[in-house]
Amino acid sequence: EVQFVESGGGLVQAGGSLRLSCAVSGFSLDDYTIGWFRQAPGKEPEGVSFISSSIGRKYYADSVKGRFTISSDNARNTVYLQMSGLHPEETAVYRCAASRGNLSDYPPVIYEYEYWGQGTQVTVSS
Repeated sequence: EVQFVESGGGLVQAGGSLRLSCAVSGFSLDDYTIGWFRQAPGKEPEGVSFISSSIGRKYYADSVKGRFTISSDNARNTVYLQMSGLHPEETAVYRCAASRGNLSDYPPVIYEYEYWGQGTQVTVSS
């Protein structure tokens, strides 16, 4: 059974930092790409950052490049998203998701992600 345990969300002031964790079970990170998506109320989900740990490939949305860092600890089957310089407009529910296989040369697309966590709320105050 595939399961996700997301943690690390909370309330932070603008410019602050948070580290999100996504602990997965039921599959190996070696076989899947893990992505972090966020969705604010009334908005479409947005892909934030992705990692294919078996090949060391990462992808970042332009809006977070230079501020967010994705990493993985395959021994613990856990993916992390270190977020810094947060803006109020980045308030959203952040969810991790899994897609079998590795990142390609093209930006990830949401429909490729078959397994989803419940999400963790990130609130950035101004």
